[in-house]
Amino acid sequence: MTTMSTAAQTPLMQQYREIKGRHQNAILFFRMGEFYEMFYDDAETASRVLGLTLTSRNNGGAADVPLAGVPVKAAGDYVRRLVQQGFRVAICEQTEDPRLAKGVVRREVIETVTPGVALADDLLDGTRNNFICAVLVDDERETPSAGAAAGGAGRVGVAAADVSTGEVRFIETNVADLDPLMARLAPREILVPAASRARLPSSRSDALVTERESWEFDAPLAVEDLARQYGVLSLEGFGLGPSDAAVVGAAGALFRYLRELQPAGLPQMARPIVERPGGAMPLDEMTRRNLELVESLRGGGTEGTLLSVLDRTGTPMGARLLRQWILAPLTNRVAIEARLDGVSKFVAEPIAREAMRDAVDGVRDVERLAAKAAAHRSTPRELRALGDSLAALPAVASALRRVAASGRLAEMSSAWDEASELAGRLCSALVERPPLAIGEDAVIAAGVDAELDALRELRDGGRDAIAKIQADERARTGIPSLKVGFNKVFGYYIEVTKSNLHLVPPDFQRRQTITSGERFVTPALKEHEERVLSAAERIESRERELFDGLRAEAGSEIARLQQIARRVAELDVLATLADVAAREGYVRPAIVDGFELEITAGRHPVVERMMPRDKFIPNDLRLVEDARVIILTGPNMAGKSTVLRQIGLIVLMAQAGSFVPASAARIGVVDRIFTRVGASDNLVRGQSTFMVEMSETSAILHTATARSLVLLDEIGRGTATYDGVSIAWAVTEHLHNGICCKTVFATHYHELTQLADELDALRNFNVAVREAGDQILFLHRLEPGGADRSYGIEVGRLAGLPAEVIQRARRVLALLEGEQLVRGLDALASPRQPATPTDQLGLFAAAPDPVVEQLAQVDVNTLTPLEALSLLAKLAAEAKRR
Repeated sequence: MTTMSTAAQTPLMQQYREIKGRHQNAILFFRMGEFYEMFYDDAETASRVLGLTLTSRNNGGAADVPLAGVPVKAAGDYVRRLVQQGFRVAICEQTEDPRLAKGVVRREVIETVTPGVALADDLLDGTRNNFICAVLVDDERETPSAGAAAGGAGRVGVAAADVSTGEVRFIETNVADLDPLMARLAPREILVPAASRARLPSSRSDALVTERESWEFDAPLAVEDLARQYGVLSLEGFGLGPSDAAVVGAAGALFRYLRELQPAGLPQMARPIVERPGGAMPLDEMTRRNLELVESLRGGGTEGTLLSVLDRTGTPMGARLLRQWILAPLTNRVAIEARLDGVSKFVAEPIAREAMRDAVDGVRDVERLAAKAAAHRSTPRELRALGDSLAALPAVASALRRVAASGRLAEMSSAWDEASELAGRLCSALVERPPLAIGEDAVIAAGVDAELDALRELRDGGRDAIAKIQADERARTGIPSLKVGFNKVFGYYIEVTKSNLHLVPPDFQRRQTITSGERFVTPALKEHEERVLSAAERIESRERELFDGLRAEAGSEIARLQQIARRVAELDVLATLADVAAREGYVRPAIVDGFELEITAGRHPVVERMMPRDKFIPNDLRLVEDARVIILTGPNMAGKSTVLRQIGLIVLMAQAGSFVPASAARIGVVDRIFTRVGASDNLVRGQSTFMVEMSETSAILHTATARSLVLLDEIGRGTATYDGVSIAWAVTEHLHNGICCKTVFATHYHELTQLADELDALRNFNVAVREAGDQILFLHRLEPGGADRSYGIEVGRLAGLPAEVIQRARRVLALLEGEQLVRGLDALASPRQPATPTDQLGLFAAAPDPVVEQLAQVDVNTLTPLEALSLLAKLAAEAKRR
């Protein structure tokens, strides 16, 4: 670690030290001319992470200072690489013209880029939000108890913001639902009080955790800050009151932090959306993972996920909104029906649907383009893209009018805003293909500004003036080969060959000797050069002035543009869901407030896309209050897990507002979906496979309600058989008798099928299999009743186990199924050793019958006829009493 000595430092390094002192937790990019320089520890870190050459310089002290730098033009790539690895980068710019500075050039940090606060496209994913969150546990800044975590006690306030779009959410939740919330938002950075010991959920993934002083989460202080940010007298207009201290405190801390990182202000931040518990379905980590909603279990990408099937959106805003809908299905029937109505309109009007999809395809990311304009960060190319996107809105409106008869579509049509005047202003003022930056090529179109046009005429007319000067000088000097040229070092010059040097007049001033002759300047040529160069500088200055005005004009309309972006995003998603429904043969589900879940010919939306349509076997399902639990048996490879996931996805799609892959569906709104399919070790947390399985099962049993849908696969398989069956049996009873929720439990424990005799609302189903000789055929079809056996050995044979292993396994299975309980390894060591017969100690076998026990002790060969009749009468009487 290199320390910064304060002794004998140059004024420049003193300035650096003062600025760095205010940004100690960031790598400081210190602007020096055409480079950003880093010193001391920052230089050493950057050289290691970025592969830069580490040099040094002497700045007046006894020791050299470590130094590393990057060109200003290439800084974006270096910033991106640092931020992606979890570093903060403070950008320190020169805020005055070095030519006019007296002493050290004034410098200031204009922004700090972190994983959660970024505006540059190369740091953002267009298909998902880039949230930063602040989290505050109400009246307990300590670790919540196990009971609180399990039962959901403990209110939590969460404030989330996406600086790149301006979206702001104030969310009230509880400790138990914090994990699903963090997974939905997927924040890149999380703020917590420094004094807090509250555990952050595992779903925070690789988010950067930033600790802030506890006082920054103070609710009364936050009320003032937020009122000032939004220009209101109180927060009551947002629906926030005294009981929302945790939410308000988190929001205050978040905005205080954002203002530090963005000193120029946060004009792009929209009016907050306040979320209360119950509006959206929380999806825990195991459910998101098992259903593969937005991330595949195989590699972590989107391929093979529900998102990959549904996402045919045409705009980045639509892609982000669809992702939000998938991760936060609705739990209010009216809200669900409103979305389904919109999809239905587009399904019924294929011409309008295609027109809408074509129209939105011409719209760029209005949300982020507008946010950049408001933050004064738009490039000329981005501002023109905003104008072109607004110019495409009339086509969107035309497509909307084809279907906007009622409901949400009618509301959007009646409130439609194209911002046509802004679109016209941007498209007419900017050239059709602007450069990335001012000063490269023309940005402002001709005819927009008279002063700019005059300057351009002066600059461009200079070519004609040069030709005239050249012709005049040739005539005056009598040198026919004389020519006027230009280079960046010497500017304009007159070039004369050696053979004509004797004709050069006295007013020619020698500038340079070259191989073929000499170069000169004249007073007239110097005067022309000054006019042309002055015009070029003034053109850049005037273009910058006009562009800044245009950008400010667009930025001032940020609230309006954000509303436009939200409408376009919603139309994009509705048309997309309709297009998927039409192409894939999905139907509109009937959404009801009751308990029932009835699916006719349901299909798995992802699996069916991976095979020919006629190869996928649809299945029916019916769960009602008097038949609410299904025990699903059948062998591996038969498709039990696919059926479980299929049920969960159909319900989730319906409550997200999508049509579903089935011929009919009637879905009672559920408050939660729980899926536990498979398990794996979590060595980081010190948990075995079985511990993970039990932890996930525990979470379900503590959180599920009578309105939940629980989908279980193989509970108890990670321990001894009797332990596992006992746990699975007890879990099933609790779901049936205690929680009374809709449940499908896939298992290899055939003993559980006996529960149908004890539990009134439990039904047995199996995934059908047919045998043909030694071959088995998986039918992938649900049938009533339990499976007769597991077919595990046949599956092992299909997997390629050696023939001798398969033969031995069949002999051992026959031995065990013949109620021969083999004790000890020696009994199974060789097929030639006979096993000791004994009774099968079945866990669920009936208790010994006293009558049978007495009969077993009778020696019929020693009984007289009278004794036999007497014994028979006694046993008959005892049997009748039982």
